[in-house]
Amino acid sequence: MSDKHDGHHHELRETESYYAARTKALESLFRDKNLIGQDTVDRVINFFDTEMGPFNGAKVVAKAWVDPEFKARLMDNCNAAIAELDIRDGIEGENLKCVESSKSVHHIVTCTLCSCWPWPLLGLPPYWFKDPAFRARIVREPREVLKEFGVDLDPKTKIEIWDSSAQIRFFVIPARPEGTEGWSEKKLADLISTEAMQGLDLVTVQ
Repeated sequence: MSDKHDGHHHELRETESYYAARTKALESLFRDKNLIGQDTVDRVINFFDTEMGPFNGAKVVAKAWVDPEFKARLMDNCNAAIAELDIRDGIEGENLKCVESSKSVHHIVTCTLCSCWPWPLLGLPPYWFKDPAFRARIVREPREVLKEFGVDLDPKTKIEIWDSSAQIRFFVIPARPEGTEGWSEKKLADLISTEAMQGLDLVTVQ
């Protein structure tokens, strides 16, 4: 792994630690003022641990990889297809649209106006998705931003940028890695990161 990649992930960890500390401080403040109780905090945490998170998106991608008919339905009507897997679209997921990456075309999702995100499929948005600098740079210099995330695409690979909005939230089906033929959906899903489902990572076999 390159020093640049290491530096990027070190920055990610530092930023995530900062936001985790702020979240803990706010939670303590709200509890001290009796604005929320521990049961409320536990219910919210349990919801994101068990019902709404990137595990939903990974489940959808793995199913699309092994079931061409499901993938066709997913591309045609994303919301109807994910309902087949008992995944609720709900708030922030009413109008989902899938795009599929391949060796020739790599799709990236951003939100240039705010931070519209497919919550039911991916859970909480990462800090970088909401960062104004990221939103501006990913449109102007996507290859440079991808390199900072550790993704070095073939120069011949075309990059498509999709701008999520309140009307449509985009979701990437990343290219399936070679060497995974015959794998179960569960084993495939374990390979898939949040970043890959927004085009900021490639799915690889370790």
